[in-house]
This record gives sequence, structure tokens and C-alpha cells, in this order.
Amino acid sequence: MDRRAFLNASATTAMAAQTPASEPRYVDRRAGAHAFRQREGGRKPHIFLICLDMVSPDHFLPGRRLQREMEMPAIRGLAADGVTFNNAFCTVPICSPSRTSMYTGRYPYVLANPGGGLAGQEVELRANDVIYPEYLKAAGYRTKHVGKNHTGAQKFMDAFDELDSNWNRAMPVLQEDERYHGYLARMGVRLPRYSRQIQRLDMDRKTPVGTLGGWIEQSDGKPFPVEGQYSWYLSQWAIERTREAPSPGRTAPLYLQLNIYDPHNPFTIPDGFQKREAELRKAIELPPSYRNMLARDFRPEAGEPAILDFHRRLWGLYAPEKARDYMVANALAMEVIDQALGRFLHALKEMGIYDESWIIFTADHGEMNMHHALVDKGAYLHPDTQRVPLVIKPPVSLGTARGTVEAPVSLLDLGPTICDAAGVAPEERMDGVSLIPYLRDPAAQGDRDLVFQNGWLSTGNPACGTQRWERNGRHHFFVHNLGSVSDEVYDLNDPDARNVASEPQSQGLRREMSQRMFAILEKDTRWSGYRTAFRFQHYADLKKG
Repeated sequence: MDRRAFLNASATTAMAAQTPASEPRYVDRRAGAHAFRQREGGRKPHIFLICLDMVSPDHFLPGRRLQREMEMPAIRGLAADGVTFNNAFCTVPICSPSRTSMYTGRYPYVLANPGGGLAGQEVELRANDVIYPEYLKAAGYRTKHVGKNHTGAQKFMDAFDELDSNWNRAMPVLQEDERYHGYLARMGVRLPRYSRQIQRLDMDRKTPVGTLGGWIEQSDGKPFPVEGQYSWYLSQWAIERTREAPSPGRTAPLYLQLNIYDPHNPFTIPDGFQKREAELRKAIELPPSYRNMLARDFRPEAGEPAILDFHRRLWGLYAPEKARDYMVANALAMEVIDQALGRFLHALKEMGIYDESWIIFTADHGEMNMHHALVDKGAYLHPDTQRVPLVIKPPVSLGTARGTVEAPVSLLDLGPTICDAAGVAPEERMDGVSLIPYLRDPAAQGDRDLVFQNGWLSTGNPACGTQRWERNGRHHFFVHNLGSVSDEVYDLNDPDARNVASEPQSQGLRREMSQRMFAILEKDTRWSGYRTAFRFQHYADLKKG
């Protein structure tokens, strides 16, 4: 949304008495940096962002069978009170790059996690960047953060005036988190250890080379309660932070983000889920693409990019029983999260602030969950690593419609949306758009030119991609790997996301998608590193006449 449209849309987002501010304000008033305008008047709403880490589409997409078998009353209850976006995507399917794009509202130059890229490669935001919580802070919000950061310390110090030592890690180091130790000690619970683990195997398919987590007990062998599990601990911490905020009758609003490390492996499944484990083991079926790879003895398929075979060997889940263990633990991790979030959302209702708050639920990226015999994510683009859950619950007083949005959206849109909800209009460039108009009229929204990029995880693989959505329900995903002669084209209505790029009947579709990709690359000089190679490799597709 441009500034003029924003200033003419006060009724879209807030309480009726607001009027546009006539003069710009600044995040850095001394330097006059990061200008924004703010609607004045009216009561500003509390805003809560809940972000999980690496959620499989199996756990939220309507077309996936597994999500129907899972018990997630809190997440489903939140969805019933708001709007669900069925086609939401991240920009880069790796933690730090995805989070930097979410916080800045811009396509990221950060393309690797800290410690995961080459020397000199950017792995966190620069000091002169601005993230949207800084705008909220400058506009009078009390900004609070609980959980994972993973975008660098400086920006979180700027936005929240604090940085927990555990926040800027890929996963919490439980043995070093003294605040967590104190939390467990007050409960009379000892630190966890694994009672059962899911082991990765080396390429000999015999030698264990690492763990993907599993089931935990206390260090003395006693059952480990769900209330001691880390996601529950973070939710309790978020409740404490919220209770520090002003009451609904006072003017200073709260912005709080709860970034949960789960369900990213290594899993930590506590006691009390034995019945659910048994039920899920009966319900879960290995994906057809996993069974296909098993029948092929895990040999790559014709036309498959080599990067997929590399990560299949990296994760090393060759045995079907171990693959099933992974899927069961992954689903249980989501159910653990749901219980923790249920406690958090209940607390907001007890405080009397649930109804009139904005609550946004999402994740930083997706995960393969044994499709194509892969888990986690890696230096490749695939629909299951690119998709994210997204639910937005607006204040009841806005009277927006509930239900679903099918039009494609991006994590780039969260910054503009939250700023819009807070009555703030940044004057710096954002690549995303406010989703508040989507809440008012879901059917009016259309397709978007979205760019997907690869990052660096274990190895590199320059790649770009996009999607195309049509109102008739057709939806496709295109990937170009610069190091491969084969494109990838996926039907996003296919639950197992099979690559159809090499099939004779799909050549017209592949050509159309490659032309769309090149048109997007030509529009923005940021994509020049992909454009020239793409043009040479797709010369026949792009040639006119």
C-alpha cells in the first residue's frame, strides 16, 4: 500500500476516530532515519505474532489427510475466529533468511543461517536496516519478544531493548538456558534427556551420524511433564510478558511476538502423549513418493535435480519404520505446541484482551515430512518447504469476514499488515502488501508475482522460483536450479507434490511458467544474478516468433 492509499484508508484498520498525521515521524529521530506516518486518535489495538519453526503442510493444508487426524483445538479455534490463508509462502525456506524478510517486509540479502554460509556471506541484518517492530516502538507500542530471533542481535536490541542469550540460536541449548533451569526447578522437574531417539544414518545405511530427536524423560528417568517442555515454557513466559502490559482501559498498546522453536527437529516429545502416539501410528501413511524412492532403493529419478539426492543422503532415513517415527514425532510436536498455545490464548481471554487484539499465527518455512524421502528443508525449493500456515484474527469490532483466502500471499506481507493494523505507514520500501483488504473481501484478491530464492544450508544451490494461481483453482509452482538442466513444475493441488516438468503433456505448462519467471526477473535488478543464466538456458522457451 502506498502512502496516499494508506492515509485514505483509516476506516480499514482501526477505530473510527483516527485521523492521518500531517508530519512524518522517525524511528531514529536524531538521524531523521526510517520515516513513517501515523494515524492519530483512537485506541490502538494490542498485536500478537505467534511464529512456529518449520511446519509441514501435512499439518495444516486442507487437502492433506494427516491434518484431519491431528488434535489441535487451540489452533483451529483461532482459525475459526479469523481468516485462514490457504496459499501462504515464505521467500527463502531457511530460518534466518525467511525471518529477515518477514521482519523487514523485503526480499532478503541474508541467504544463510549464522555458521551455515561461506565466510563473508551475510547471515544477519545490518545495523542500518529497520524491522517493523521498530516502527511500532517509535509509534508508542510496548514491544516484547519471547523465543527465537535468529536474525542478529543488533536489530532485536533496537526493537525490544533486550536480547536473551538463547534467542539468536537455531535451537535452544537446554543445558545452557539458566532461565529455563529455574522454571523447571520451581516445578520440581529435572532437565530432559532422550528415552527414544530417531537416528540419522550415514550413506552406508548402518552408521548413526546424528539425531532428529524423539521422546524425552527427566534426567533421573521419571516422566517428563508437558508443562516442562520448552514450547510450554515459552508460552508461559509470553503470558507473564502480556500481564506486564497496560490493562485494556489504558492507552499504551502491546506488541508481543512469541517465536516457538518447535516443531523443528530435534523433537522433544514429553510424557502424556502415549495414547495419541498409538492413534497416529495407525493413521499415518508414508507418502507415495517415499514408497517410490524405497522401491528404487533410493536411486534418483530421471530429471531430478542432484540437490534433492544430496539432502536425501544427508538426512538418511532409509528404513520405513524410522520414517514413520519421524512423521509421528513431527505430528506429536504440533500437538504439544497446540496445548501450549491453548494456555496462552486462554490467558488472553482471561485478561479480557483476546477479542479486540490482532493475533497472527504462522511459521518461518515448511518442511518435507518424508515426501520424496526427505525431511527438514535444504538448499532447494519445493512447495512443501515454501508453504507456511497463516491465520489472522482481527479485533471483533472491525467486523471483517471470517473464513479462508485462496489468493497467494507471502511472509513479506506480515510487516505491512502489522504496521497497517497499528496505524503506521513506513515510507521506506516494502515488497509485501497489507493483508487487511484480504480480510474485508477475500474473493476480490488475485494472483501475485512472488519470487522464491534458495539459501545456503549444508551446501549451496543457486535457484529461483515462482508460482501462478488462477481463480478456477489451478495453481502451479515453478523452480529453476542454475546448476541443473531440469526445471521443476509442481501442481499445488497434488498432496504429494510430484514434479511434472519432464512429462510430455506438461511441456506447454513448463514453457508458460518459464516465461512468467523470466518476466518477473526482468522487472527488478535485484534478480540480475539469475536473469542472464535463465535466459540462456531457456532460450527456446523465450524466443518470440
